[in-house]
Amino acid sequence: MTNGLTALRWSIETGKPATVAAPQLADVAGACEWLATVRAGVIAGLEQHGAVYLRGLPIRSARDFAAARDVLIRRQAGYQEKATPRSTLGDGVFSSTDLPATQSIQPHNENSYTLTFPGLLLFGCLVAPGTGGATPVTDCRQVLRSLPPDLVERFRTRGWGLLRNYAEHLSINWSTALGLSSAAEVPDFCARNAIAYRWHDDGHLRTGQRRSAIIRHPRTGADVWFNHVAFWSEWSLDPEIREVLVDEFGHDNLPFNTTYGDGSAVSADEITSINRAYAEATVRADWEPGALLLVDNILAAHGREAFTGDRTVVVAMGDPTDLADCAPTVHAAPMAQIG
Repeated sequence: MTNGLTALRWSIETGKPATVAAPQLADVAGACEWLATVRAGVIAGLEQHGAVYLRGLPIRSARDFAAARDVLIRRQAGYQEKATPRSTLGDGVFSSTDLPATQSIQPHNENSYTLTFPGLLLFGCLVAPGTGGATPVTDCRQVLRSLPPDLVERFRTRGWGLLRNYAEHLSINWSTALGLSSAAEVPDFCARNAIAYRWHDDGHLRTGQRRSAIIRHPRTGADVWFNHVAFWSEWSLDPEIREVLVDEFGHDNLPFNTTYGDGSAVSADEITSINRAYAEATVRADWEPGALLLVDNILAAHGREAFTGDRTVVVAMGDPTDLADCAPTVHAAPMAQIG
């Protein structure tokens, strides 16, 4: 594969993301010059493979990472309707997540539930973990092809629903998640973002939104499975944790849960089918210091393995993409019933 300027040597191995090894480069200035030369070829490979792992770069700090990002990603995108804790490192660079090292993260497309989401994600490794800690990537075209046709058709016609409960003891609070400073701002925010909301007597906020579960990549034309249906389903929780949460807070007050877009339940067997399809379509590579992972957020989902030792992986988001430009199969709307 060439971009007309520089030939890229691609490594395509079963079980691993498409990989390019950088030549020996002295510093981040040299890395950025090389990335600028090969960018067109990298993007072409990205649209074919969904993710590209770039090895051997002299990326040693968040500032170095931001410089490389500015070559690969032309427009930055924000992190909206936050769901997990991250640290802000400045200049649009974040920690990939601040969740505990023992906690793995299932495959998901970043911000699949928002009306505008990042089309590109760039991860960078500053400190590699002792063991584990990879950022696996999952081909969402393959996931869609692997799912039972009747399940796909139900989601195609109904969409999917996301229910969230914001409370200090349950999850990230609504002010942090929504980026709002006052409860008086919630109605306008929800109206602009096609979200239903309800304040409960104990002061916690519940929201619900319907989104398309299947969308089309605006450049490649590929149909993809694009949602958090399995990621936030109660049936993806460890059974013991699910039992404790339901006993403590009640089924309607789980921090997250998903449904079909009409509010009907998604069964445990259906979630098992979705998670199996993700597993079959997932590849991984161990992190190395200085490595970058460029992910097309529509073509590929990403996750995180549990790990040991220190791990510093940073992320930046770019190429903001409107859901309306991705041929959604249902209209985005507030959930009709949120309890």
